[in-house]
Amino acid sequence: MAALTPNISKVPELNRRIIITLVMLAIFRVGVFVPTPGIDAEALSGFFKAASGTLLDFATMFTGGALERFSVFSLGIMPYISASIILQLLQAVVPQLEKLSKEGEAGKKVITQYTRYLTVALCVVQGFMIAVGLESMRGPAGEPIVLSVGWSFRIMTVVTLTTGSVFLMWLGEQITERGIGNGISLLIFVGIIARMPSAVNNTIQLVRSGEMNFLFIVVLIAVMVGVVAFIVFMEMGQRRIPIQYPKRVVGRKVMGGGTQHLPLKVNSAGVIPPIFASSIIVFPATVANFVPFMKPVAQSLNPGGVLYNLLYVAFIIFFTYFYTAIQFNPKEVAENLKKYGGFVPGIRPGAHTADYIDLVLTRLTLWGSLYLAAVCVLPSLFISEFNAPFYFGGTALLIVVGVAMDTAQQIESHMLARSYDGLLKKGKIKGRGL
Repeated sequence: MAALTPNISKVPELNRRIIITLVMLAIFRVGVFVPTPGIDAEALSGFFKAASGTLLDFATMFTGGALERFSVFSLGIMPYISASIILQLLQAVVPQLEKLSKEGEAGKKVITQYTRYLTVALCVVQGFMIAVGLESMRGPAGEPIVLSVGWSFRIMTVVTLTTGSVFLMWLGEQITERGIGNGISLLIFVGIIARMPSAVNNTIQLVRSGEMNFLFIVVLIAVMVGVVAFIVFMEMGQRRIPIQYPKRVVGRKVMGGGTQHLPLKVNSAGVIPPIFASSIIVFPATVANFVPFMKPVAQSLNPGGVLYNLLYVAFIIFFTYFYTAIQFNPKEVAENLKKYGGFVPGIRPGAHTADYIDLVLTRLTLWGSLYLAAVCVLPSLFISEFNAPFYFGGTALLIVVGVAMDTAQQIESHMLARSYDGLLKKGKIKGRGL
């Protein structure tokens, strides 16, 4: 990658994609500071400071600080992620949706449209519940957070938050289609990165005031470096299944033959399972924080709690298997191998090969899911034990490192495609009008 980086400026299409991505992310960061009308900002800030260390910190991190300021992007991209999860789960039980998913690009467009409609519905429900909850909340000095209580505030809040979340959904889709990287993941990535400088500053202040030991900071940095190294090691880990291709005689020439490999990643799902698991836990619990009679539910789901960790690990393992099953079809791979004469040594082509690949993939996915769960939960337990900033938790590091690696790989893919394109142009045969 380092050798290709100086040539990025020489690839116009890649430059255009990077610029589009940066502009879209800049728009997102500007929107985080646009407040929703009708809110006492100081009272709301005091409420969030009082709720420090709870799940609200986690939700604020995923929205890039938008929830803390109650900006137009307060709901973030999580409603869209939740809608995607629901639609993907429904594809396994609703025949019509399953049929659409197999119709190629046309079916994918219809499912995407359903996801957008469901996103709007979730935004309306969540926005309304938060608006109602805010009306009954008070700041540290007892001052009301909502300046004017009533249906006008509720409708305005619902419309504002829904519009903001739908706009973020559009931004994410534009980045994925016209920019570089996965748009939804990059929005979460930038939100986490934007919060880290303030977390570092808060840590420095704690050290200066004597509330945190300098030696502990050294240990924390060592833990972070170790976690990052472990994430990179696991994300690049793969199992290579040998594939043998027989030789073919075409005319007087012997073609084909040799051994290739089918690479299966230890973590085929990437950072999607932690993001999905977080969205399942964070926003219902966030809404519960704003609804008085549901506060015990929110408190039981605070990071570091037993219930939170159990649910988080269970959701990560489930979504790792679920997303891997969606992304990789062993039967289809086995059929393609059989079609082109390839086979796994010692395994009969067809159904036996599919079963073998499925078995290997299932075992790899188990280790991949356990790795994701360990990275997301264990560092957070260590950090919460010593009251360190929550942004240094394993989930944030996993998303930041995972998205950065995925984006770098896509940039490298564009560079390689450009190199091959240049090679073909240089090797163009001249003459005979071609």
